[in-house]
Amino acid sequence: MRQCSFKTIVNNLAFVVVIAFLSLMLIPAGGVVAEKGEHGVENVNKLKYADPVKDIHLYLCAFHIAKNNPKFEIEAHHYCSMWNLNIKGSDIHQCVIYDSKEAPARLLGVEYIVSNETYQKLPAEEKKYWHPHAYEIVSGQLIVPDLADMGNNALEGFLTSWGKTFHTWPDPTTEIPMGEPLLMWSAGADGQISKGMIEKRDKQFGISSDELRERRKSYGYQVPKVAVPKSIDEVGRQWTSNGPDTPEKLK
Repeated sequence: MRQCSFKTIVNNLAFVVVIAFLSLMLIPAGGVVAEKGEHGVENVNKLKYADPVKDIHLYLCAFHIAKNNPKFEIEAHHYCSMWNLNIKGSDIHQCVIYDSKEAPARLLGVEYIVSNETYQKLPAEEKKYWHPHAYEIVSGQLIVPDLADMGNNALEGFLTSWGKTFHTWPDPTTEIPMGEPLLMWSAGADGQISKGMIEKRDKQFGISSDELRERRKSYGYQVPKVAVPKSIDEVGRQWTSNGPDTPEKLK
């Protein structure tokens, strides 16, 4: 009788231990009650203090080059907080930049975007940090993948905007971020981003940058021709390397 009771007690204790262990495994670390979904969306939505992150609602994909070394190029996936795509007045928009649209991805850095009106009011010493977006848009290299037309219509409001970008993970081949932040720049003319990199990006989305370029002729402008910066202190230009920095209209 005692032997039977002892076995029963042992079995019951074993059952309790297993249940307790499983319960501990299911409790999120640090007391966070959110569950991680496939891409973390469910987790973010359940966080108590996530309003700044929830403001991120626009995804852009383009390319960056290093201002001090234009041969260094990288595919840049931007996740931005913007109320709309019409850059007006003194609005400022901010983006976090990753090296991929697939998780896990390296957080490369940040980009701030302002209108031309705001840019022109900046101190002369500050302007050297800001790059133009005209070529990226007209050439079809900057895209909005969540829009059916890849942003052809919406991006027209970005044409004269400027961006300030620093990559705090300057070399994404390293296991952790190494070195000083790197000031990044935008392409200003054909050939500054390699054909291979453009083709690789286009394949991901099943698009053709050349076709987008044709469609964006609806803006009425020739594709800009701006040389890469000759120095880290050179101020950016939107449309031409010399003379008045104004767009040339299509004939």
